[in-house]
Amino acid sequence: MSPVPGAHSAVSSGPAPPGAVPSGAVPSSLPPISIRDAPELDRGVLREVAYGRAVQLDPALCEQLDQRRVEVLAALDGAVAVYGVTTGMGALSGHRLPVAEQAAHQRALLLARAVGGAPWLSEPEVRALFAVRLRTFLSGDAGVSAELCQALVGVLGAGRVPAVPRTGVGCAGEIIPLAHAFAPLAGLGSELVAGAARPSGAAVHDMGPKEGISLLAGVPGATALALLRAAEARTVAGQLLMVAAGAILAVGAPRDPYLPATARGDDVLGLVLGRLRELLADEPAPRMLQAPVSFRVVGPVLAQLERAIRRLEAAVDRALCGVGDSPAYLDGTFVGTAGFHGIDLAAQLDGLSLALAHAADVASAQLHRLLDERITGLNRQLATRPGPDAGLIVVHKRAAAAAHALRRAAQPSVLGPIETSNGQEDVQSFAWEAAEQVRTAVDLVRQVIACEALAVHQALHLRGDLGPAGLASWSREIAALVPPIDGDRAFGIDVEHLLEALAAGALGAPTGYPNLAARSPSSGSAGPDGLPSRSGPGGSA
Repeated sequence: MSPVPGAHSAVSSGPAPPGAVPSGAVPSSLPPISIRDAPELDRGVLREVAYGRAVQLDPALCEQLDQRRVEVLAALDGAVAVYGVTTGMGALSGHRLPVAEQAAHQRALLLARAVGGAPWLSEPEVRALFAVRLRTFLSGDAGVSAELCQALVGVLGAGRVPAVPRTGVGCAGEIIPLAHAFAPLAGLGSELVAGAARPSGAAVHDMGPKEGISLLAGVPGATALALLRAAEARTVAGQLLMVAAGAILAVGAPRDPYLPATARGDDVLGLVLGRLRELLADEPAPRMLQAPVSFRVVGPVLAQLERAIRRLEAAVDRALCGVGDSPAYLDGTFVGTAGFHGIDLAAQLDGLSLALAHAADVASAQLHRLLDERITGLNRQLATRPGPDAGLIVVHKRAAAAAHALRRAAQPSVLGPIETSNGQEDVQSFAWEAAEQVRTAVDLVRQVIACEALAVHQALHLRGDLGPAGLASWSREIAALVPPIDGDRAFGIDVEHLLEALAAGALGAPTGYPNLAARSPSSGSAGPDGLPSRSGPGGSA
């Protein structure tokens, strides 16, 4: 099983490819994390679970869930009408179900709504979804049984991976992918075996009253995907910082734009600029009075990316703590809620896509300037023999294609709702699709970084100066992946090698640029990877 990127040393000794599909059983060497209360499943723990860690529920917590379940069953017994329990769903909510049909209805809810197909979510993504669903159930709002919660725990412990569609979620909420995710609990649907969807095995839970609709409620999928996307974006932010620092060194840019005084009133910008100054020595003889804009704006661009990540993390925390069930059992009664809408997550995911797209545009512009001998004073197009050799000029064209694709991927997902369900569902937030756009954006940004890193590496080689220790170490990492450029060759192979390293979390800021994350409101102080520390309140394993 791939380790969680950036997790503390008790779980992982190094990063794993974000979004990669781990293989094999859940590691038996790591004890399950004991959960005594819902808040203990914070962002940091949820990421550990996504990448293979098992959990177990404290007996006292299970007793609390059972007590809540008794209350809910008693309330259902006397209720006049409860959406999705004693009635149909959507446009059929006015149809009252006879008592004889209600028992089978909860299992049946997982059938006709499973209309998706491949491509499927990766194993870490599915595990994150199950872990977030468990977190929401532990609040008691859904009123499900401890047995259902234990069934979710069992799926995580057994390493089972239901086949959950990655796209095609055009519903108000997430009923399509959630039906796929949780159908195997009832012996329905499909699971991934060696990457292929196969019919699920026997049921592991008999759906009781209100349990089927509760599995379909809220936005646990968008929440899970958002927390993984935020972590991946943090890794990319550190990689952008490193390649930008290398580019600044390569062109001999003045260091004025990175002085502390330029960050007045903006603590995040101050931290980013401080990190840049740690990587860059002073430039006693700048090559120009002002570097091109793409070099001067590195600080504000990466500060904005950091803010976008923080906002998304805050939205994830709100989703984890909020009321997502509908109907939710609140203050002794069943309440219809809007917890399925997910506009908070969708808006912040869209904001992150835009920040990533702008960062890629800036990096692509830096790459183009690196190929201009008037800017660098180096060989034209960074060619070993300009004229006979084309150098890296076409590498920039690959980056330009990625940047252009990013602009398309950064289109806001929340625009353009479509009426469905005979008008009952007349608006959607498309938060699930927004998370997929961020995944695409992260992949495309990596392509731009790989192209620029190759050019920076060649420029520093031609300069004969790898820079201060941090940058020199980064350049040596690249040299271990890319042979010396002594003439034209198929540079796509080099770019692919760098892409593999970037996807594995390498070539980033060596001392942890991601530690700029704000403290999580749901747990203790931020850890070294920018995630809540397990040593904070409610964070013990």
